[in-house]
Amino acid sequence: MLIMNHACKSYPGGATALQDVCVHIKPGEFVFLVGPSGAGKSTFIKAISREIELTSGQILVDGVDVMKLRSDEIPYLRRQLGIVFQDYRLLNDRTVFENVAFAMQVIETPSRKIRVRVREVLDLVGLGDKAGNYPGEMSGGEQQRVAIARAIVNDPLLVIADEPTGNLDPETSMEIMNIFSEINRRGTTIIMATHDKTMVDYMRKRVIAIENGRIVRDESRGVYGYEI
Repeated sequence: MLIMNHACKSYPGGATALQDVCVHIKPGEFVFLVGPSGAGKSTFIKAISREIELTSGQILVDGVDVMKLRSDEIPYLRRQLGIVFQDYRLLNDRTVFENVAFAMQVIETPSRKIRVRVREVLDLVGLGDKAGNYPGEMSGGEQQRVAIARAIVNDPLLVIADEPTGNLDPETSMEIMNIFSEINRRGTTIIMATHDKTMVDYMRKRVIAIENGRIVRDESRGVYGYEI
């Protein structure tokens, strides 16, 4: 599903975000990416979607060499990815249904299929009765559920979540994590960057720890491993 071979990223001025990172994530895995702020987690995630380019090395997503894609091919890569952000990034002037449907409309999915699929994913995230609501009428946890629904509506091969519980209370964080668990149980690969020690320790999934741009720990059924 995802292979990084000797991935390196240096920024102008000499700052190094990734140093010789080698990772193999199999289809259907659930992986937590942990480490101190500034360790390289965001660079790791952004390189997968070609939001940034590596200085050297290779990234393969489902066998496709991400770094060799032309600029006009990058949107097709991103259609294979579902991305969930800490700050939701919803369209406040559109309803819940419209926010999720938009991800299908941009790839010109037929309207009938959109209606059926959006209802399916809203039911999955527990918002089947909130389709007509606007983001401003919803709690943070509900907005994050909408963001998750939008991320999975096109059946991505891989879901990337960047601090998805960072703005949420512990109870809501647990609800969100249970949704991710169900998505993963249905076969979707998940990579989640997080500082949420409680959730990582509770889930006991694979944990990859990054410090100073290097992988310092890679454990199946791992724990967070840092004091908060």
